[in-house]
Amino acid sequence: MSAAEEGRSLGELVASATAELSGLVHDEIALAKAEIRQDAKKAVLGSTAGMVGGFLALFAVPLFSFALAFWLRNWWDIPLAVACTIVGGLYIVLALILFVLAKRKFGGVSKPERSVRSVKESAAVLSSVKPHPRPVPADKAGSST
Repeated sequence: MSAAEEGRSLGELVASATAELSGLVHDEIALAKAEIRQDAKKAVLGSTAGMVGGFLALFAVPLFSFALAFWLRNWWDIPLAVACTIVGGLYIVLALILFVLAKRKFGGVSKPERSVRSVKESAAVLSSVKPHPRPVPADKAGSST
Protein backbone atom coordinates (compact mmCIF):
# COMPACT_ATOMS: atom_id res chain seq x y z
CA MET A 1 0.00 0.00 0.00
CA SER A 2 1.45 3.35 -1.01
CA ALA A 3 1.43 6.59 0.95
CA ALA A 4 -1.25 8.01 -1.36
CA GLU A 5 -3.53 5.02 -0.72
CA GLU A 6 -3.08 5.44 3.04
CA GLY A 7 -3.93 9.10 2.73
CA ARG A 8 -0.60 10.27 4.14
CA SER A 9 1.30 13.12 2.56
CA LEU A 10 5.03 13.27 2.04
CA GLY A 11 5.33 15.72 4.95
CA GLU A 12 3.52 13.30 7.26
CA LEU A 13 5.80 10.47 6.18
CA VAL A 14 8.92 12.58 6.79
CA ALA A 15 7.58 13.65 10.20
CA SER A 16 6.84 10.03 11.07
CA ALA A 17 10.30 8.88 9.96
CA THR A 18 11.94 11.71 11.92
CA ALA A 19 9.98 10.82 15.06
CA GLU A 20 10.91 7.15 14.73
CA LEU A 21 14.58 8.00 14.16
CA SER A 22 14.53 10.27 17.21
CA GLY A 23 12.97 7.49 19.28
CA LEU A 24 15.63 5.07 18.05
CA VAL A 25 18.42 7.44 19.07
CA HIS A 26 16.86 7.92 22.52
CA ASP A 27 16.55 4.14 22.95
CA GLU A 28 20.20 3.64 21.94
CA ILE A 29 21.30 6.24 24.49
CA ALA A 30 19.18 4.63 27.23
CA LEU A 31 20.68 1.22 26.47
CA ALA A 32 24.22 2.59 26.62
CA LYS A 33 23.48 4.32 29.95
CA ALA A 34 22.11 1.09 31.43
CA GLU A 35 25.16 -0.93 30.39
CA ILE A 36 27.58 1.71 31.63
CA ARG A 37 25.72 1.92 34.96
CA GLN A 38 26.23 -1.85 35.47
CA ASP A 39 29.94 -1.61 34.77
CA ALA A 40 30.28 1.47 36.97
CA LYS A 41 29.13 -0.59 39.97
CA LYS A 42 31.90 -3.11 39.32
CA ALA A 43 34.43 -0.30 38.93
CA VAL A 44 33.36 1.26 42.23
CA LEU A 45 33.84 -2.05 44.05
CA GLY A 46 37.26 -2.54 42.47
CA SER A 47 38.42 0.98 43.21
CA THR A 48 37.17 0.71 46.80
CA ALA A 49 39.22 -2.45 47.34
CA GLY A 50 42.26 -0.73 45.81
CA MET A 51 41.86 2.34 47.99
CA VAL A 52 41.43 0.27 51.14
CA GLY A 53 44.58 -1.67 50.25
CA GLY A 54 46.48 1.55 49.66
CA PHE A 55 45.19 3.06 52.89
CA LEU A 56 46.33 0.01 54.86
CA ALA A 57 49.73 -0.02 53.22
CA LEU A 58 50.27 3.68 53.82
CA PHE A 59 48.97 4.33 57.34
CA ALA A 60 48.59 1.06 59.24
CA VAL A 61 51.82 -0.62 58.22
CA PRO A 62 54.22 1.49 60.31
CA LEU A 63 52.17 1.24 63.49
CA PHE A 64 51.48 -2.48 63.33
CA SER A 65 54.92 -3.24 61.96
CA PHE A 66 56.66 -1.97 65.07
CA ALA A 67 54.15 -3.63 67.39
CA LEU A 68 54.47 -7.00 65.68
CA ALA A 69 58.25 -6.75 65.33
CA PHE A 70 58.68 -6.10 69.03
CA TRP A 71 56.31 -8.93 69.85
CA LEU A 72 58.30 -11.33 67.59
CA ARG A 73 61.57 -10.18 69.19
CA ASN A 74 60.23 -10.86 72.68
CA TRP A 75 58.40 -14.10 71.83
CA TRP A 76 61.05 -15.82 69.69
CA ASP A 77 64.03 -13.93 71.03
CA ILE A 78 65.26 -13.03 67.54
CA PRO A 79 67.12 -9.88 66.51
CA LEU A 80 64.92 -6.84 65.91
CA ALA A 81 66.06 -6.53 62.27
CA VAL A 82 64.89 -10.08 61.48
CA ALA A 83 61.56 -9.43 63.20
CA CYS A 84 61.06 -6.23 61.15
CA THR A 85 61.85 -8.12 57.93
CA ILE A 86 59.26 -10.79 58.73
CA VAL A 87 56.62 -8.14 59.43
CA GLY A 88 57.45 -6.25 56.22
CA GLY A 89 57.05 -9.43 54.17
CA LEU A 90 53.69 -10.14 55.80
CA TYR A 91 52.34 -6.71 54.86
CA ILE A 92 53.61 -7.02 51.30
CA VAL A 93 51.68 -10.30 50.94
CA LEU A 94 48.49 -8.68 52.30
CA ALA A 95 48.85 -5.71 49.94
CA LEU A 96 49.36 -8.01 46.95
CA ILE A 97 46.20 -9.97 47.83
CA LEU A 98 44.16 -6.73 47.92
CA PHE A 99 45.62 -5.49 44.63
CA VAL A 100 44.83 -8.83 42.93
CA LEU A 101 41.25 -8.50 44.19
CA ALA A 102 41.05 -4.97 42.78
CA LYS A 103 42.43 -6.13 39.42
CA ARG A 104 39.80 -8.88 39.20
CA LYS A 105 37.03 -6.37 39.86
CA PHE A 106 38.37 -3.99 37.21
CA GLY A 107 38.74 -6.91 34.78
CA GLY A 108 34.96 -7.44 34.95
CA VAL A 109 34.33 -4.01 33.43
CA SER A 110 33.57 -4.26 29.72
CA LYS A 111 32.46 -1.96 26.95
CA PRO A 112 28.72 -1.67 26.24
CA GLU A 113 28.67 -4.40 23.58
CA ARG A 114 24.92 -4.49 22.99
CA SER A 115 24.81 -0.74 22.43
CA VAL A 116 27.73 -0.84 20.02
CA ARG A 117 26.17 -3.71 18.07
CA SER A 118 22.79 -1.98 17.94
CA VAL A 119 24.31 1.31 16.77
CA LYS A 120 26.23 -0.51 14.03
CA GLU A 121 23.03 -2.21 12.87
CA SER A 122 21.17 1.11 12.83
CA ALA A 123 24.02 2.77 10.95
CA ALA A 124 24.02 -0.04 8.38
CA VAL A 125 20.30 0.41 7.78
CA LEU A 126 20.58 4.19 7.53
CA SER A 127 23.61 4.05 5.23
CA SER A 128 21.72 1.98 2.67
CA VAL A 129 18.99 4.61 2.36
CA LYS A 130 19.57 6.82 -0.67
CA PRO A 131 17.95 10.25 -0.82
CA HIS A 132 15.91 11.18 -3.85
CA PRO A 133 17.35 14.04 -5.90
CA ARG A 134 15.42 17.25 -5.38
CA PRO A 135 14.60 19.45 -8.32
CA VAL A 136 16.10 22.94 -8.18
CA PRO A 137 13.48 25.68 -8.59
CA ALA A 138 13.89 27.71 -11.79
CA ASP A 139 14.37 31.02 -9.97
CA LYS A 140 17.34 29.68 -7.96
CA ALA A 141 18.97 27.61 -10.71
CA GLY A 142 20.69 30.55 -12.44
CA SER A 143 21.37 32.79 -9.46
CA SER A 144 24.51 32.56 -7.38
CA THR A 145 24.71 34.32 -4.06
